[in-house]
Amino acid sequence: MGNVCPFQIQCGDSFINRCWDCTSGQAEYICQLEHNLEALQIAREELRELKDDVIRRLGIEEGGNMKRREQVQGWLLRVEAKITEVDELIGDGPQEIQKLCLGGCCSKNLKSSYTFGRRVVRGLQDVAALKSKGDFEVFVERSAREPVIERPIEPTAGLEGMLDRVWNCLIEEAIGLVGIYGMGGVGKTTLLTRINNKFLDTPHDFDVVIWVVVSKDLRLEKVQEEIAKKIGLSNDGQWQHKSFSEKAAEIFQVLRKKKFVLLLDDIWKRVELKDVGVPIPKTQNRSKIVFTTRSRAVCSYMEAEQKIKVEPLAWEKAWELFQEKVGVDTLDADPDIPNIAEEVARECAGLPLALITVGRAMACKKTPQEWRYAVEVLRVSASNMQVMGDEVFPILKFSYDSLPNYKIKSCFLYCTLYPEDYKISKDELIEHWMCENFWDEGHNQVDAFNEGYNIIGMLVHACLLEHEGSSVKMHDVIRDMALWITCEVEKEEHKYLVQAGAQSSKAPEIERWRGKKRVSLMENNIEQLTEVPRCPDLVTLFLCGNGCFRSIPDDFFQFMNALTVLDVSETALKFLPNGISGLVALQYLNLSRTKIKQLPPELMALRKLKYLNLEHNYDLHSIPSKMMSGFPLLQVLRMFSCGVVCHVQDEGAIYVETLLLLKHLKVLSFTIRHAYVLHRFLTSHKLLSCTQALSLQDLRDPEFSSSTDMQPKNAAAQALGGLRNPARLRKRNFDRLRHVDVTRCLLLQDLTWLILAPNLTELYVSKCENLEEIISSAKLGAILDKDENLNPFPRLKVLKLYQLLRLKSIYWNALPFPFLQEITVIDCPLLQKLPLNNESARGQVVIIEAEKHWWDSVQWENEASKTAFQFCFQDLGRRS
Repeated sequence: MGNVCPFQIQCGDSFINRCWDCTSGQAEYICQLEHNLEALQIAREELRELKDDVIRRLGIEEGGNMKRREQVQGWLLRVEAKITEVDELIGDGPQEIQKLCLGGCCSKNLKSSYTFGRRVVRGLQDVAALKSKGDFEVFVERSAREPVIERPIEPTAGLEGMLDRVWNCLIEEAIGLVGIYGMGGVGKTTLLTRINNKFLDTPHDFDVVIWVVVSKDLRLEKVQEEIAKKIGLSNDGQWQHKSFSEKAAEIFQVLRKKKFVLLLDDIWKRVELKDVGVPIPKTQNRSKIVFTTRSRAVCSYMEAEQKIKVEPLAWEKAWELFQEKVGVDTLDADPDIPNIAEEVARECAGLPLALITVGRAMACKKTPQEWRYAVEVLRVSASNMQVMGDEVFPILKFSYDSLPNYKIKSCFLYCTLYPEDYKISKDELIEHWMCENFWDEGHNQVDAFNEGYNIIGMLVHACLLEHEGSSVKMHDVIRDMALWITCEVEKEEHKYLVQAGAQSSKAPEIERWRGKKRVSLMENNIEQLTEVPRCPDLVTLFLCGNGCFRSIPDDFFQFMNALTVLDVSETALKFLPNGISGLVALQYLNLSRTKIKQLPPELMALRKLKYLNLEHNYDLHSIPSKMMSGFPLLQVLRMFSCGVVCHVQDEGAIYVETLLLLKHLKVLSFTIRHAYVLHRFLTSHKLLSCTQALSLQDLRDPEFSSSTDMQPKNAAAQALGGLRNPARLRKRNFDRLRHVDVTRCLLLQDLTWLILAPNLTELYVSKCENLEEIISSAKLGAILDKDENLNPFPRLKVLKLYQLLRLKSIYWNALPFPFLQEITVIDCPLLQKLPLNNESARGQVVIIEAEKHWWDSVQWENEASKTAFQFCFQDLGRRS
């Protein structure tokens, strides 16, 4: 018996102990609840901090071929779930604590408090376990994935050269920012896409390639989010709760340790990359930023180190792309279609957007008649082809819409008055704008011209106009878009009637003129105007370039009281109608290259006239003596190669005196045929300072003049003496002189005086029998000061020499000629050298026209000089 009792007591003690442990442990869920909740809050924050550290480490190490390990990603997902669960527990804590009593050792609801307390303890255990497992030695591992996402792209044509050029910039360490610019629809985004995808199959050492579409409504937050997504920062659950600057700081910390490529598509203004958090590429980090834009100005605003313009496709590539979109089945449907299809493709002028869109639209057209209709529509009014008005023009119109103000938009639309592919003179265009009052009338002429050139620059930089030396051009499809705006989208506002370059033989019906403000019928085959249009709001009228146009009815201008700009140049017009006197608002009149023989007295009624062009009117021999003084506001008078400047010295002198009365004259082009007139010209500071073009013709020795008046003879002799001895002209101002034509001036042996015209751009010399040198070294030495060194012709672009039988030298040394474009030499047998060497005209495309036998005899400074210009030669003999 004694052996049994102790056993029972021992067994009872163990049972009691276990029961007590269990009871006391469960009680702790309640008694320690407040303490455990505080501990859980601290543990949660520590786990969150550890998670942020892991994510930050991933941001640094991920990229390129490195991706986060699955173990790390799984841990992050479990941590995120556990933190959410713990947040709920902590949120319910205050309510559960309210249920406690007896100093926290008991509860008013034992079951509820027990269950909640046990969940808190388990939460502490789970958080502790996650913290212990978050101490990773390796966060990322190498992945087969490239650091770039392939972007969809259709087959392209003609971008290979551009792709290589941009790729070379990515390889070149010294280049960090590359700007790709060009007109809308030219293929900039396609090029950028090809660059992006090239990283997939080309070895490189970039860690990450980031693609962001910026677009016109720039939002830096959107740019930031796209970058963050690519580098893994947005995976952080707290990312969306951070401020813009906090996000920028995190992006910067990640990217500054990476070699990255950032591709920004379609930007319209400067993107402040530093605000987003993007480090500026430097030689040290060797990162790159490449962006596309429609504006060259944006390239400058972005401080691009390399600016690359995407041009429309060359014909072969354009035709290749068009055929691809049309399809073989359609092109082979009829033998006539391929030839007509070429015409349709040419109307797209190499613009990929138009080629693709029109090509797709024509893919179902399998009769020649449908194709011929398409050609006619595209030539007459491209907007009548539905796909152009629906898909092409709206995209191009973004460039127009982005112009800063109505003034610049109006200046752009004005260019639609000119035909396709027409070279529009910048000066002429600005004069028209000024007469139309497109900007403040308070400008003086110089400031107004400067503003005009600034506007042209803005339009060129926006890829809405194309620079062509002293002219600009409109791309055909851009012009079609602009016509769509003026004649359809905003027709009530602009009121244009444009029938330029349409080869029409008749003027538009009289009803079409009604209400119009600007009408252009230039470059057609119109012979006469028979009806009288009623258009009191008409401001600009272009009739120029109608070679068969001979007359204007007397009453034609009867209802055009607001007409400001009238251009009838390059027509067969012989007489001006008497009714022109009714154009009392006229400011601009261009009569150049017509067959007009005299100017009628009625012209004197045009008291507001500011611009008068009579150039190359060889038949015009008479102007009423008081007419010019009747134009008190005249600012520009062009009479270069005009027959009106007579040979007789007194009439010529009277005419010069009349010019001196024009108080507002700022620009003059002039023809002189008598030495006495030359004398009055050379002694007038006013005329010298405003002359842009000067033609000297048939100047002869005054000793052979029939006049018995010795004073004019002496003055004439002085004038010729000045040309012969230019040291006498040293203090004359020839700075405005741009164009000089010297013809049949038998007494001149050289033209050294031209050294005094530093801005000369064009020089034509012909049939001067005694001319031996263009610049004489002896006479030049007399002009220059002792230590003065001067290179002649620093701005010369064109030099043409005809029938100069004694000419031996242009200049004795090679000249820089930084702007040279063209040299023509015909029948100058003694001229053996050109002032050129391998350093001349660097970077210029130069054409040298001559006869081959002369070219073969030219002597060069060295073989390198000969080689530099051998491909510039064009054989005039073969051409003829």
